[in-house]
Amino acid sequence: MLHVVHHADYMAPRPERGSFRFDKYYLVMEELRASGAPMTEHAPEPMPREWLEAVHCPDYVDEVFRADVPRAKERRIGFPVTPAIASRVRHTNGGTWLAAQLARVHGYAANSAAGSHHALHDTGAGYCVFNDLAVTANRLVAQGHAARVLIVDCDVHQGDGTASLTAGRADIFTLSLHAEKNFPVRKARSSRDVALPDGTDDDGYMAALARHLPQVMTEFGPDFVLYQAGVDPHVDDKLGRLGLTDAGLAMRDRFVVGEARRRGLAIASALGGGYGDDPRVVAARHAASMLTMAAQNAAFPAPSATK
Repeated sequence: MLHVVHHADYMAPRPERGSFRFDKYYLVMEELRASGAPMTEHAPEPMPREWLEAVHCPDYVDEVFRADVPRAKERRIGFPVTPAIASRVRHTNGGTWLAAQLARVHGYAANSAAGSHHALHDTGAGYCVFNDLAVTANRLVAQGHAARVLIVDCDVHQGDGTASLTAGRADIFTLSLHAEKNFPVRKARSSRDVALPDGTDDDGYMAALARHLPQVMTEFGPDFVLYQAGVDPHVDDKLGRLGLTDAGLAMRDRFVVGEARRRGLAIASALGGGYGDDPRVVAARHAASMLTMAAQNAAFPAPSATK
């Protein structure tokens, strides 16, 4: 059973400026529904303002809520922050939080959006407005649901915003596997960065993942995992520089979920990046990713206890 979080506001009207395509979000759900796989859809509440302000600058949060973000920040984000976008990002952040709560019960759950790992303290960047990964990790600790949260970021782009927002924290660990020469040009410092050369294929990627993830889990000892499951490492991705095939993405997702679940850890995924001229092809990759993770989770018993 796939437990997936989705909300109608994920599909915000396309702003008048910017190149980001929002149409993949409803196409992802169409692909999931058409798959015939067992699935339960859950609708999130908008993320509370004070939870966002615990991680982001309150002045910036206010700018977003009022849909009055300065043009310089909108340029960094990649599109204007309209009232519809403001509602969208509150719901996508709430979606990752809800996915985390569902994962605590079922072992794994997915948010069908978000993974906004470029958003920084006082601005958005790289199509990201608020950083749902950092906000959810912070809230899991604050609520007493976890003592140590591991954020595994397998997007093709480094999770620079997540690394910056959680830097210096002993209770949140960021592991980023990304294309060394891809955006952002200036990388932040994750707890552990694995920078991969252009064209890294399935075998090379899995060798790196298998070398680093189990070691991090053993040494850090998390009790919850958040997973940025971007499909942009795919060889055909428009903004990627790596060479993973469909089979490689599936191996990656099975490995990440398997490493968490065999340790008895709950894991929640956020959609992350995926880009191409045909949004339905990209949506199919995202849908396949979530279904792969749900199938892997089915091999393990549900968590026996939660905080």
